[in-house]
Amino acid sequence: MTYPSLRTPLFAVAASLAISGLAAAADTAKPTTFSKDVAPIFQAKCQECHQPNSIAPMSLITFQDARPWARSIKERVSTRQMPPWHIDKSVGVQKFKNDMSLGDDQIDTIVRWVDGGALQGDPKDLPAPKPLVTDNEWKAVRDGYGPPDLVVRSSEYTMPAQHQDVWYRPASALDLTEPRWVRLVEIRPSSLKARKIIHHSIAHLVLKDDPDSVNTGTATGPGGRGLGANDPDAIVNARPQLMEWAIGKGYDLYRPGTGKLMLPGESITWDMHIHAVGEEITGGSEVGVWFYKKGEEPKKRSYLIGFTGIDRTKMLDIPPNSMAMTEGFTVLKENALIENFQPHFHLRGKAMQVEAILPDGNRQMLSYVGNFNFNWMTNYIYDDDAAPLLPKGTVIHVSAWYDNTKANKNNPDPDQWVGFGDRTVDEMAHAWMNVTYFTDDEYKALQAERKAKMPKVTNNDDRQQ
Repeated sequence: MTYPSLRTPLFAVAASLAISGLAAAADTAKPTTFSKDVAPIFQAKCQECHQPNSIAPMSLITFQDARPWARSIKERVSTRQMPPWHIDKSVGVQKFKNDMSLGDDQIDTIVRWVDGGALQGDPKDLPAPKPLVTDNEWKAVRDGYGPPDLVVRSSEYTMPAQHQDVWYRPASALDLTEPRWVRLVEIRPSSLKARKIIHHSIAHLVLKDDPDSVNTGTATGPGGRGLGANDPDAIVNARPQLMEWAIGKGYDLYRPGTGKLMLPGESITWDMHIHAVGEEITGGSEVGVWFYKKGEEPKKRSYLIGFTGIDRTKMLDIPPNSMAMTEGFTVLKENALIENFQPHFHLRGKAMQVEAILPDGNRQMLSYVGNFNFNWMTNYIYDDDAAPLLPKGTVIHVSAWYDNTKANKNNPDPDQWVGFGDRTVDEMAHAWMNVTYFTDDEYKALQAERKAKMPKVTNNDDRQQ
């Protein structure tokens, strides 16, 4: 016996499934195009630098801009050289406030686009264009923090086309009439052209009756206030540093409830490393400062520390055409929260690892960059709940690797011996980190707060009940 009233719906369902399968197959077969698939990724992750008159070597605004560079784009994104987010995604802290990296699906889309012939597609599928950068912008403004409350500029230096490296150290007054707490700070070269010659720029605070601005929480040794009298790293870190900027770095955003204090009568001294690039350029630095609102002042100070990756008793000596490794150890004298990680090398830098050796002997990996690029001193700002919280007595262990071979594309001469020094052709290794210190009671309270936020693990017996 047949039941026509039931056969028809079953047939309809089968037909519908068949059509859906064909549609899915057809959808899968659709080519990946610039207009529909790639342009939105470039707009979100690349175009802030890759646009006319910006710091990137080419624009990625239009299909015509991007198409000649398709194979290079595939190579750079598939090896995670671009965007310049070189943190290893398999170890250490993985939650950041300023993550500019591409997701695996975005990388796959770009690779499929190139492998499929780098097609344009229908221009009607393009996303609405974003405003172009027409000046030497503040990255914090681009990210929605508004214009800085204070801008302090250095005098400028004219670098000849051919010249040895220069360290320019002018001073600038702070225009303040009352104490103000800083929540965000950003240094930039004074012009787009100046970005070519300024390798790095450090702004130091010249204090007035504010001894608490001096770091005392990391250094070891017999010196006063916990500082090693003969330790050059301790002496450097004791000097109050507002910010260290280097090629490719953005801003320092302090953790909520922390910041730096500026007082009337204080000033800034600059330490700018300037190198020649084949044309005469005049440039300097400027620092933008974003203040906390009055009445919202933080209770804790943030200290910028350059944790060394070199044992000064052994120093650094890299033979020609070779790899090398150094390591440095710094003891935390106080309970501390690490807010960010910014590896700093020169031309031979290859990789940097930072781990915490806890007082009980356990080790905690903080961050690792395995494919360092001299052109991008990226600052990795940890999420508030992911920032490493460490007890006093912890050793910050920085391991640094160097590549003085022809395989290093940034290497100017692999046949040279390389030693420690400030010149671009010399080498160094620091892990720049903003650190906040806590009393024992504050540390225990923070531990309890984090533990309370952790998801509860339910065992099988509980689930079955």
